[in-house]
Order: sequence, then C-alpha cells, then structure tokens
Amino acid sequence: MTDPAEVAASYLASFATGDPERIAAWVDEDFVNHHTSALGSSCQGRTAYRERLPGFLSEFNGLTYQLLDTITEQNRVAVSYLMRANHHGSPIEIEGAFHLTVSGGLIIQRTDYFDSLTFLQQTGQQ
Repeated sequence: MTDPAEVAASYLASFATGDPERIAAWVDEDFVNHHTSALGSSCQGRTAYRERLPGFLSEFNGLTYQLLDTITEQNRVAVSYLMRANHHGSPIEIEGAFHLTVSGGLIIQRTDYFDSLTFLQQTGQQ
C-alpha cells in the first residue's frame, strides 16, 4: 500500500488492535514523532516509538481513532480524528489532528495536535 491517504487510514485503524508491533509497522525506521501539546512528548526513530507504545497503550485502554476527515496533497496527509479511550477509569473523547508525511508506504513524520485542556477536564485533572 503506497497511497498516502490509505496509509494514514490504516495507521489510525491499527491502534484499535492494541498491538505495538502492528502500529509501529506503519512508520519508517527514521520516523519523526512530534507533539505540539504540552502533555505530549516527541521522539525520533521507529525503535524509540515502538518502545514507548506499550506504556502509551496501557495508559489509554481501548484506544481508537475515528477518522473524521482527510486532506491529501502529494505525500502529505492531514487527518482530523476523534480519539476515544479509557484513561485510568475516565472515558475520554478528544478531537485532534495528525499531519503525516508518507514515503514508500510508511509514515516518515507525524505531527500531533490535540487539546490538552479537554483531556485534563475529562480525566478530572483540571
């Protein structure tokens, strides 16, 4: 699969499996994972990303990303999503967006935009 929009949709769908290997399989070895939210943390490389996924998935039990909209320009994809999960007993629903760059059927860069305040309010931390 090399169509950037299809790669983006499959990547988002892979989170529902809860399998770090299946999720990390969508990113390039030199993957750059950038978070704009103060609550997020960035990393570089598939190995670093893969190592962080089990902790992230355990924090967000039952994680799914519902694809709301996709805009594609060549190898760049903007995806708006609705993230759903259970965070330590608190159900959350957070809208956000990924800006993805795809090459050779793999994501080489992801920038994640989500509302930290909504997360804090839904988990009772604000």
